[in-house]
Amino acid sequence: MTPTEARDIADRGFVHIAGEAELVSALLAQSGSDVAGLKAMAGRPEFGQFILDFLLENDRRVLDFAQAEGIAPQRVVMARAVLGGGDPW
Repeated sequence: MTPTEARDIADRGFVHIAGEAELVSALLAQSGSDVAGLKAMAGRPEFGQFILDFLLENDRRVLDFAQAEGIAPQRVVMARAVLGGGDPW
């Protein structure tokens, strides 16, 4: 997986989260920020890591995202590893 592919998965993860009010609320709570703060965070390089960590911390979240995107859940784990952390297996 390339860094570009990993960032694409993270970006798609953010779009997925944005489409679910419950996930948006949980993401805001976890970030300790409001919508404006979250938008500001989105411009930072580590934002993709944050999004993937958020998805990966809950099996249901990552499975729902992977199913919606038509990708294997393992690709989400791989994307996180490529972006600078996580376990590639």
